[in-house]
Amino acid sequence: MNVCAKPLPYELLVEVGQGSYGKVYKAREVGGKQRLLAVKKYNVRGDTLQNGIPTFMIREVALLRRMEHFSHPNIVKLLDASVAPAGNSLDLTLVLEYIDQDLTSFLSKVPSSGLSRASIKDVMLQLLRGLDFLHTNMVLHRDLKPENVLVSSRGEIKIADFGLARIHTFNIALTPGVVTLWYRAPEVLLNSVYMSSVDMWSVGCIFAELFLLRPLFQGYTEVQQLQKIFEVIGLPSEEDWPEDSLISYSAKWGPRGSCSELLPNLSPDENDLLSKCLTFRPSGRISAAKALAHPFLVKH
Repeated sequence: MNVCAKPLPYELLVEVGQGSYGKVYKAREVGGKQRLLAVKKYNVRGDTLQNGIPTFMIREVALLRRMEHFSHPNIVKLLDASVAPAGNSLDLTLVLEYIDQDLTSFLSKVPSSGLSRASIKDVMLQLLRGLDFLHTNMVLHRDLKPENVLVSSRGEIKIADFGLARIHTFNIALTPGVVTLWYRAPEVLLNSVYMSSVDMWSVGCIFAELFLLRPLFQGYTEVQQLQKIFEVIGLPSEEDWPEDSLISYSAKWGPRGSCSELLPNLSPDENDLLSKCLTFRPSGRISAAKALAHPFLVKH
């Protein structure tokens, strides 16, 4: 599983995250460029190994290795991957480029006056370019949220954390697991089939957060999350409700309404892009490629 001919030499500096399968460290390359690195160390116990290496680990390495060949500026880079036996368990180590903050910590430092429209446009352009690249390569992220969007000191936006969406996510900013719920698309909440449009819903939630400096939908259960969504976008028609959902349609879910203007104080172009990302019906949601051509992002 080694990506490099020789393992990348590094020294661990400090632990920055912890999950059920292992830890994430800030590290420094020894010799060479002396780059800062993010090192993910997974330990798979022997009793877990009966069915082989967990799928989510294989998925993350495979996706990052696939992305590595294209070296997209808005996707975090995998520099090395190795696996080694450790007694009756297995150690998997991923070495990635280190970015010092995620979008959550970046937004926490924004003054109360808010981000400039130019900054919001820049973040969205980079995020959508990265996502369009993933979708073009048939990759669904499935867990886009500010903690998984990294912001470099030069203002570069990089999408991170592949393959952990269903099991566990390592966050450099250690936040409650419930956060993922706030960026989850309605079709996922309704246990319906989903496609790449789930990522565009998450992008819409992040877009709103760039204006609000707080999450748009903050539910603490799946039912409450749906109610929060319908309070903003209005209750969809029964025809748009997914047929394969085990949750029945009810007029009690929320007020019927139009989602033409989701947030006050936004320009028509901003509200239009937001409403196209936060469209209830997945097939009606804007794609990353089309969003990149939206007037809000192409007008100067």
